[in-house]
Amino acid sequence: MVRRYLLLPPVVRVLLIANVAMFMLEIAGGVQVIYALALWPVQSPGLMMLQAAPPFEIWQLVSYSFLHGSVLHLLLNMYALWLFGSRMENVWGSRPFTFYYFFCVIGAALLQLYIASEGALEGSIYPTVGASGGVFGLLLGFGLTFPNEKLMLIFPPVVLSAKWFVLIFGIIELWAGVSGTQAGVAHFAHLGGMLFGFLLLMYWRRNPPRSFG
Repeated sequence: MVRRYLLLPPVVRVLLIANVAMFMLEIAGGVQVIYALALWPVQSPGLMMLQAAPPFEIWQLVSYSFLHGSVLHLLLNMYALWLFGSRMENVWGSRPFTFYYFFCVIGAALLQLYIASEGALEGSIYPTVGASGGVFGLLLGFGLTFPNEKLMLIFPPVVLSAKWFVLIFGIIELWAGVSGTQAGVAHFAHLGGMLFGFLLLMYWRRNPPRSFG
């Protein structure tokens, strides 16, 4: 019973430390770290000869989630990871939580990879970084598990039930992704994290992990 109410469960703690450590490595290693570990779009051999961009590598499906573009980017993601991740790890257990988080991270990467690779055909090459895919998956899991839990937006300072919080964020991300507003933000990675999280939760409803009891 004590473990259920830990402020910082073990996997969330490791993820927080790893993300901060990788951000420090980014500062020390500069562009070389981004070249090696960020998520780069899949390019045709002919296009790669014309563009000085690193190739896609399979490990980037996970490694990108430990990189961040700024201190604010890192702080926002780590705050959400602590806020939603701690509750969900205590509910699900560490193993299902770890699987869910990285399932969302990889799902977010796959959707973003498709969008970014389509853009690469038009000459737009850019890397994707950040834990937002996993974080948005956790937000969805939190909203479905605690739909009536009250959350307060930072701006504007409005209190909403978690179910409405998730719905509003999902609509905003979809609109921003389709309309192309907020350039430089991987909106489809956020949506990918939520989509793959939803699919996994639907599967778990019929085939719950052992930690669910």
